[in-house]
Parts: sequence; C-alpha cells; structure tokens
Amino acid sequence: MTTSDMIRELCEKMNISISELARKIGQSPQNFNKKLQRGTVSVEEMIIIANVLGVTFKQRFIIEDGNYIQISNRDN
Repeated sequence: MTTSDMIRELCEKMNISISELARKIGQSPQNFNKKLQRGTVSVEEMIIIANVLGVTFKQRFIIEDGNYIQISNRDN
C-alpha cells in the first residue's frame, strides 16, 4: 500500500473528501491531488493530516535488538 492509498483509505474511513482534507491542511485541492498522484506527500504532511483528523500517525524503523527509531504525532 502506498502513502497515497493510505490517505485515500483514511479519508474514506473518516468520511471526508480529499478536497476537504486538502483545505483543512492548508493546501489547495489541486496541489494536494497532484502530490497524491506523484506520491510525494511528506512525513511532516502525514503528521499534519493525523493531527487535523484526530488520529495517531507513527512511522518506525525497528532494529533487530528490539530498539526502534520512531516519528509520531503522539507521545507514545
């Protein structure tokens, strides 16, 4: 699943259109749709999307010893 697919599915589950999401994150629907088509939505934008929609976003590298490096919009 691509990042764009994840965003589209999230919008569907949250009952919000892509255009409405774009406006909520301060982007034009046209610009945001182009980013989705190109697959160039940044991690920072994913965090903004999560915050606007009130969901948790986590991205993680898990190392073999059990340690991890994580980016998240929440503390845990």
